[in-house]
Amino acid sequence: MQQVTVLGTGVLGSQIIFQAAYSGKDVVAYDISDEILVKLPERWEYLKPLYLRDLPDATPEKLDAAVSRIRATSDLADAVSDADLVIEAVPERLDIKRDTWAKVSAAAPGKTVFATNSSTLLPSDIVSAVDRPAKFLALHFANEVWRNNTGEVMAQEHTDPDVFEQVATFAEEIGMVAIRVKKEQPGYVLNSLLVPLLDAATDLWVRGVADFETIDLTWRKATGAPLGPFQIYDVVGMPTPYNLNKDSDDPVKREFAETLKRDYIDQGRLGVAVGKGFYDYA
Repeated sequence: MQQVTVLGTGVLGSQIIFQAAYSGKDVVAYDISDEILVKLPERWEYLKPLYLRDLPDATPEKLDAAVSRIRATSDLADAVSDADLVIEAVPERLDIKRDTWAKVSAAAPGKTVFATNSSTLLPSDIVSAVDRPAKFLALHFANEVWRNNTGEVMAQEHTDPDVFEQVATFAEEIGMVAIRVKKEQPGYVLNSLLVPLLDAATDLWVRGVADFETIDLTWRKATGAPLGPFQIYDVVGMPTPYNLNKDSDDPVKREFAETLKRDYIDQGRLGVAVGKGFYDYA
């Protein structure tokens, strides 16, 4: 799997693109408009010093070579025309994902394997939109992929076991620890552990039990964890928790989403990637 296409160039999509290119893959970065894609060079310049800080083998030359292996396009047919693997990292909405995969199915060659990076949706929720269910599965990355380097591979009932292993091998080739999830599970392994923590922190904050700084301090001090839950939200970026909570049946979660929209997203406080979220990072 040398020719890789990543659909979506947001926080995590851009990290997947850069990590794959850094590991020697030829990567096509797709997004819906050139106005979005023109900002990608800024994203590469943001990531380069983080690689130099966190990876002992990173050099300016290797990072420049990674950028040279990335091609950006807003033409979906062009993006997938020679792909061995397509990784989808579009917004976490079932309608968007199904629509995206239906279009990819119509344009991609028969050789192409399809992988969704969905955080909460099961591959079986999406598979009806594709024309090759045997070649469709999930490959889920943790944020800051170069450092938090897990690649969770999860099949649906139609996935060919050989395709499952091909994707696990690909994950290892780009520096991930391949986590082979044995059965479909909402949230995989990582988010099945992480989401209850974030939900508990959200509940404490929205109900006024403690401010977010105190909640984070408590978690860090009592467990030795490097980040508290609201620091994790900043790493994830505000759009993801907003989209996950805005239509919830739980009024606390809906209030959380409304607060994120009003006080953070609308104010440009999107998280670590832009230098400010719950916290300021300048």
